[in-house]
This record gives sequence, C-alpha cells and structure tokens, in this order.
Amino acid sequence: MANRNRKLVPECQKALDRMKYEIASELGVPFGQPGAGSQDAEFAGELGSLPGYAGRAPYLGNITAREAGAVGGGITKRLVQQAQQTIL
Repeated sequence: MANRNRKLVPECQKALDRMKYEIASELGVPFGQPGAGSQDAEFAGELGSLPGYAGRAPYLGNITAREAGAVGGGITKRLVQQAQQTIL
C-alpha cells in the first residue's frame, strides 16, 4: 500500500507549519496548549516546533473539530489566493 502521507515537496513543510500557526493565532485557536509554556503560537513556526515536542507534532486533542476545520479552511483559502495571484 502506498504511503499517503508522503509530501510531494518536502521543503514546503516549514512554510505550511508557519502558516498553520499564524492562522491559528489569528483565529485564537490554542495550538500547542496546554503544556506549551509561555511561548506564543505566533512564533512557534519560526522556532520550528513547540518546546517538548522535538521532532513530533504537538498533541492537539484539546481543540474542537470546528477549530481544526477553521484552521485548515484558512490554510486552503490562503493557498488558493496565492495561486490566483501567481496565475493572474
């Protein structure tokens, strides 16, 4: 069975993570909390990861499906806008 989690362009992962944390911060979604200490989600992407999560994704079971969907929708909306600007 094929690995569905394989990134087509692995180099873009940091940019997508930065965008995820930026959008979550704009929406007030508490990514990486509780347990993230005093670090702002806004700067988590710049640092590469949240403290205590070296090399793995933080536990996000404390956010609702609506919040997660809002962040994912925000990422999709922003990526579409960027593509439209590139094409036009």
